[in-house]
Amino acid sequence: MDLFDHRRQQLTAADAPLADRMRPRTLDEFVGQEHIVGHGRLLRRAIEADQLSSLIFHGPPGTGKTTLARVIAGSTQAQFTALNAVLAGVKDIRAAVEGAQERRGLHGRRTILFVDEVHRFNKAQQDALLPWVENGTVVLIGATTENPFFEVNKALVSRSRVFQLRPLVASDLRRVAQMALADVERGYGRRDVGIDEEALAHLVNVSSGDARALLNALELAVETTAPDAEGHLHIDLSVAEESIQRRAILYDKEGDSHYDTISAFIKSVRGSDPDAALYWLARMVYAGEDPRFIFRRLLILAAEDVGLADPQAIAVVGACAAAFDYVGLPEGQFHLAEATLYLATAAKSNSALAYFDALESVQRDRADDVPDPLKDNNRDAEGLGHGKGYLYPHAYRDHWVAQQYLPQELQGRIFYQPSDQGHEGSIRQSTLRRREAQLAAMVDGARQPALPDDVTGGLSFTGAHLSRERQRWLARSQGRQAGRLAALRDHLIEAASLTRHAVALDLNAGSGLITWELARRLPEGGVYALTGSQAEAEALAALGGGAPDAECPVILTGTPSDLPQLLGLRGDGALRFDAILGREPALGTLPAERRAALMILARLLAPGGRLVLALRLPGAGSRPLDLLLDDQDIPADVLDRALAAQAAAYAGQPGLSLDLEGLGAELEAAGLQVAKAELLQEALPLGMGTTLGDRWFGAGAVFAGWLSRSLAEDEIALLRARMAIRTAGDIPPPWRVATACLVAAASY
Repeated sequence: MDLFDHRRQQLTAADAPLADRMRPRTLDEFVGQEHIVGHGRLLRRAIEADQLSSLIFHGPPGTGKTTLARVIAGSTQAQFTALNAVLAGVKDIRAAVEGAQERRGLHGRRTILFVDEVHRFNKAQQDALLPWVENGTVVLIGATTENPFFEVNKALVSRSRVFQLRPLVASDLRRVAQMALADVERGYGRRDVGIDEEALAHLVNVSSGDARALLNALELAVETTAPDAEGHLHIDLSVAEESIQRRAILYDKEGDSHYDTISAFIKSVRGSDPDAALYWLARMVYAGEDPRFIFRRLLILAAEDVGLADPQAIAVVGACAAAFDYVGLPEGQFHLAEATLYLATAAKSNSALAYFDALESVQRDRADDVPDPLKDNNRDAEGLGHGKGYLYPHAYRDHWVAQQYLPQELQGRIFYQPSDQGHEGSIRQSTLRRREAQLAAMVDGARQPALPDDVTGGLSFTGAHLSRERQRWLARSQGRQAGRLAALRDHLIEAASLTRHAVALDLNAGSGLITWELARRLPEGGVYALTGSQAEAEALAALGGGAPDAECPVILTGTPSDLPQLLGLRGDGALRFDAILGREPALGTLPAERRAALMILARLLAPGGRLVLALRLPGAGSRPLDLLLDDQDIPADVLDRALAAQAAAYAGQPGLSLDLEGLGAELEAAGLQVAKAELLQEALPLGMGTTLGDRWFGAGAVFAGWLSRSLAEDEIALLRARMAIRTAGDIPPPWRVATACLVAAASY
């Protein structure tokens, strides 16, 4: 660079618009986007550690994409090279790559290549860049206002981590304006500028989250307003209104705004919010959206989200669409509004999605032949027996009879789940009753006397051999532990209301059940996992399968009470979590222990953060003697004394006497506000062949020790024998399991 180039750059910088002069130079100066650059977030950790992989920043104008790239340029030890996709071609890409190869070969220095408006690259340009991104010659940072998943080469996207930048909130925009007014070097700190609160509020409001638009308006207001005799420059509401006239509606009928707005519209209708639905409808019509496109989406919604809860919905929307074709705009807006309001206020059911479960079964399962009773009997009834055994429903009471209509391999499979809403609620009970009868008919068929399989078609049944239908029935009734845990995990994570950029802590990460699901759901945030031992920590880390360190959870070892110390040792002492989740966390057995642990967790929550816990409550579920309450072979006085001893056993142990109300009180005492407390009750069969009698009544069993205070040895032996009989059947007895699920927030 010669003297003239240096002078030209100085003049350019001095004459640059305020928005360009005020670009942040460090992460500490960067305003907004806390969800991706806040403390503990993945991107901030990667920038501070100078361990960047290829990135794509995606978001509306004025949200800081280019600025964030420049901040990275000032923070990294790598060479930073910038291209603008509007001006650059394949030649420029090759020159940048050659420079990167030379630096890597001579100095071992990495190169970060920033491409602004990366979606403007054509296919040839993107293909020219791909090999060098793939082999690590350059680390790509792309910035785009378009959705990269549609507008950028899929191969580039797959090799990059996509971060979505959001429009700045009002508080961020206020901070940007105040920084510009106070900055002596780059802003208006040398001038005596005053701005009325209502004027600043107006500028912030109409900037629509765009910091550049705000700064441009502020610059226009300052530069066009004459100071008074004392040099004071005053910006009032009238000046602000002249500086920024009208809020621009961001709506591109072929881009993200189109899809985002129709998504907001559909979700508002689905969520039964007529006010929001009308707002998004008006926004689309005002922006010039095709009304027929809106009607098509409403017709889909009428079947997908309303369905049988209101069978008239599709007729009303269809009639409104036909009326619009007759009337056109502007009067056709009435028909758009009527269709929208009808669906927004209608009862909702998405039970029609059952079709796709059936379709998946067709695609996945073996295609069985149509059962003989269901085959057409007009052609082959006499020779092949087609139609034989079919029961004609109209010949029976209520025009219905229990029989199987599914292929043999699918008997017992359920696709349609009627909701309790609207019209569908009125048919729900009859549908469920008939289904139960269908299943009962299947089981009765499975209990026919044992015959060779080739005679009965696989419906033979003996005590030692379970047919496939019988096994399916038992599997349906017993459930699976993995399915239960997955459902509980999803319940807890949904209760935490997490965004992709949240920082979350798993309090009991030994199994990895919650931790790795959080890692999948929070790709741009951070996940911390607390394990109880080093062995658990190593096993949890092994589940990562060699994922990059930046994508893996931060694993801590200890108890919840150790968290402040563990985080402090890592340098994360100031970290606050958006959510803390725990399934059976080690909070302690005694109330005082739990309260101390809960107080620590409360202090680790960020404002608005949530603590979500799932704790088993043994005392609220089944108890051993519940299985023998209807046993007539146990003398009444023996059962009464046994039940009294059982009650004393549960009341005498802190872990067994805990209930939902008591847990809520402990949370409140720890400084937390309980937002939701629910008791999940499940009826789970005890496993077939389990020796519960030995576990509960055998020598040395704790439960037997409590019973021995009130019962003689022969009476305990009787209970043990009756329990063995009770649990020896083919269909295990049900066992109620109670789980407390609590959601709480810090009270500060």
